[in-house]
Amino acid sequence: MKAMLINNYGENGNFEVSEIEKPTVKANHVLVKIAASSVNTIDTMIKNMGTDLPLSPATPALLGMDFSGTIESVGDGVEGFEVGDEVYGCAGGLADLPGTLTEYIVADSNLVAHKPKGLTMRETAALPLVAITAYEGLTRAGVKAGQKVLVHGGSGGVGHLAVQLAKYFEAEVFATGTGTGDNQKAIVEKFGATFIDFKTEKVADYTAKYTDGGFDVVFDTVGGANLTNSIEAVALNGHISTTVSLCELDLTPLHFKGASLHVVFMLIPMLHNFKREEHGTILERLAKISNEGHLTPIVDENKFSLEEVGDAYAHLQSGKAIGKIVVEN
Repeated sequence: MKAMLINNYGENGNFEVSEIEKPTVKANHVLVKIAASSVNTIDTMIKNMGTDLPLSPATPALLGMDFSGTIESVGDGVEGFEVGDEVYGCAGGLADLPGTLTEYIVADSNLVAHKPKGLTMRETAALPLVAITAYEGLTRAGVKAGQKVLVHGGSGGVGHLAVQLAKYFEAEVFATGTGTGDNQKAIVEKFGATFIDFKTEKVADYTAKYTDGGFDVVFDTVGGANLTNSIEAVALNGHISTTVSLCELDLTPLHFKGASLHVVFMLIPMLHNFKREEHGTILERLAKISNEGHLTPIVDENKFSLEEVGDAYAHLQSGKAIGKIVVEN
């Protein structure tokens, strides 16, 4: 089968069209004919950093994590899936798990779910990694109806789904972004959240404006230095979830608020074969939420074929993408 392989990591590394052996299904796995795959920031990090990241596959590497497609074969021990089922998941492209930039993937059935009925294969491929991350961040923080939730980076890949899910959980949602440029305000407001321009509004000011002492839940998809803003904005005994905590930080202000900090790293089930079934369960729940009309990904209007995956990665790194970037077979 055709595959796009990386033989040399680094910013100058290129994807090369290759022919590799089509995999055969094995116990507890399904063979999926891939329709589409999306590009995530972690994918570009693996390509550029290579072995500097402990989760990068050995070269020649088959990258790509998210996929949508149709089941072609079902392995022994698999329940709930049949040949012909349309499915989606995040199941490869790191460590020893072959990725999705090819025609077929043999995926652990615990990492797969039936695709949302109302979404195209292209839209569905945009969901798994970012939607699971958004769901985990909110549920680990215990989000519930009536709470005030702040999403930092509300128009981003994880952020725009976190806004929708927080609304689904009946929270009052606020989201930061910049009011200039690439329609961040329109995206946030489209999904029913109150937009906050972080460049013109200070944390103390918008926290006082919209809350009585802080936000119950803060979902920080920006991370790093922005975590200090999250700590400032969170309520006493509140909860912060973050997807980006690769930093040193003084937690003293967090201590005096008695607030909790939840670090979301959704690759753990794939990397450590740890509770993989939870991802399958979350994906089924997300599909149900989408089927009910509460979850729709924004997909970048630029279209890329499998052979153009290098251009897709470059487009993501350019910072000019609006929504998730999808590669179609």
